[in-house]
Amino acid sequence: MGVLVDSQKEGFGSSWGGLKSLVRRKQVDSAHSKRSGHHQLAKELTVPHLIAIGVGSTIGAGVYILVGTVAREHSGPALAISFLIAGIAAALSAFCYAELASRCPSAGSAYHYSYICVGEGVAWLIGWALILEYTIGGAAVARGISPNLALLFGGEDSLPIFLSRQYIPGLDVVVDPCAAILVFIVTGLLCVGIKESTFAQGIVTTANVCAMIFVIVAGGYLGYNTGWAGYKLPTGYFPFGVDGMLAGSATVFFAYIGFDSVASTAEEVKNPQRDLPLGIATALSICCGLYMLVSIVIVGLVPYYAMDPDTPISSAFASHGMQWAAYIITIGAVAALCSTLMGSLLPQPRILLAMARDGLLPSFFSEVNKSSQVPIKSTLATGLVAATLSFFMDVSQLAGMVSVGTLLAFTMVAISVLILRYVPPDEVPFPSSLQESIDSVTLRYSQRISGKNPETNPETSTFVDSSQPLLGNKNVAVDCLIIEKQEAQAYWTLTEQNRRKIAGWTIMLFCVGAFGLTFAASNVWIPSLIRLTCCGVGGLLLLSGLIVLTCIDQDDARHNFGHTGGFICPFVPLLPIVCILINVYLLINLGAATWARVSVWLLIGVVVYVFYGRSHSSLLDAVYVPAAHADEIYRSSGDSLA
Repeated sequence: MGVLVDSQKEGFGSSWGGLKSLVRRKQVDSAHSKRSGHHQLAKELTVPHLIAIGVGSTIGAGVYILVGTVAREHSGPALAISFLIAGIAAALSAFCYAELASRCPSAGSAYHYSYICVGEGVAWLIGWALILEYTIGGAAVARGISPNLALLFGGEDSLPIFLSRQYIPGLDVVVDPCAAILVFIVTGLLCVGIKESTFAQGIVTTANVCAMIFVIVAGGYLGYNTGWAGYKLPTGYFPFGVDGMLAGSATVFFAYIGFDSVASTAEEVKNPQRDLPLGIATALSICCGLYMLVSIVIVGLVPYYAMDPDTPISSAFASHGMQWAAYIITIGAVAALCSTLMGSLLPQPRILLAMARDGLLPSFFSEVNKSSQVPIKSTLATGLVAATLSFFMDVSQLAGMVSVGTLLAFTMVAISVLILRYVPPDEVPFPSSLQESIDSVTLRYSQRISGKNPETNPETSTFVDSSQPLLGNKNVAVDCLIIEKQEAQAYWTLTEQNRRKIAGWTIMLFCVGAFGLTFAASNVWIPSLIRLTCCGVGGLLLLSGLIVLTCIDQDDARHNFGHTGGFICPFVPLLPIVCILINVYLLINLGAATWARVSVWLLIGVVVYVFYGRSHSSLLDAVYVPAAHADEIYRSSGDSLA
């Protein structure tokens, strides 16, 4: 019979009293499931649009400053290698995103994948963290545009008074009208339509890329003529050693954050199985290539220790008599900030839309405009909050909170890939109104099974009669030995049920080991004995988890899970495991102050979920049935289900 969600027993979904709602999982959107009462988002995007979104959201103005800081303090002339290693680490997450985005092409990105693979509780926290990320990120980017605009017009006080920053003594705040106006402009553009806003983002991104190409070409010409003085140093290529270069990689890794915005538009892509993986991979490759080329040129023009930490690229050109290049670089920085602002405000309405569709947020956020086919109400709400923050608050101190949401999403996406491959959901939620159809289909399946295997039916005499010869046989001892041997073989045979249990526990223990190892290794204040013990236990769990997942078979259901025919993440389980380890390490090293602020936000999210989301979830009264029965239940009901 169909099983109510309260008794769901799948994977990690054991029944734990009041915590049952945390492990209920939704299904991948299929041809059968349509969202009644809601219009779909417009399918307008192709590979060029996705590349524009990915590159524009990733390459921010920070790269124009980051190269100087990291070269001076960590990498030296090996800065390009730091960017390469960070790019490879980001590519691990990109591979995981590419598979899940092509299998589950719906709005919501990491929130959506977590809800399908892990459960409602984790999905809620991921979605709530992403809301914080995009809100703070958008406000911080908008706040950084006005100083760069002022540089183009001659200085800090060169902007018109209605755009320049003003200090308000009574409130003791510095307001930034320019930031708020730009947020409203971008919000209006996003409301027009996804194709139009992406086209505008592509134009701005092109201006930024052109500025970076100018730096590469003009800088390469200067370096060729001057002999690349930055590489002819007695300290060598690794002045801070390999450790310094790796520390630089950890710092510049955050320059690759942004490609996940591509996954948030999955529902609006014409051919998601083909275009999403291509868009993500191409965007990340372009970003990595540009970062490395700019690093090679700038580090070669000026010795790393002589770089200006605030304006490394402009000062490098100025030292060779090209002061005018600062204007081109500033234009590139402004274009990068505007493009990143669009990339920050684009995903959040889609996260809100997905959460509202699932009942975890009010339905206000799930409404899609009929003409533009974008979630206008969610977009306006996002723009209003971001504009208010950018106008009144200096959110630079909160910028670290942006990284928490991204790294949590990266980690959960990698875990979702492991779950999808080894313990994919084998039950599908149906509304309780279809209980009659579910019961009839389940009864038919039960009759088919009993008809094919009558010896397993305890109500028939076949099972009883088959045991009689054993009792009256002369060779009872021999038969008993054979039976005992068969039972022993069956005990050691890895059944499908046992394989799923082993895989589920292995994934969970691996995550515990990754946290224990990275936490102990990153905190030197822990007593040596405890620290070494945690590192040893964590390392053992990591290694054993990798060995177990490598040895056991992946679930056959993975071939038919979601939308098939798309990208398949390679090197599973090794690639997701390394991805999880890197992201957990970066999360733990974000600092106590950042985690204290994020914890407050997450606690607020827990309260909202307990008092609203949990009781309004679309899966509140869901009935879970085996996935093999789903198509027949759809045919039996004759309805398109929400």
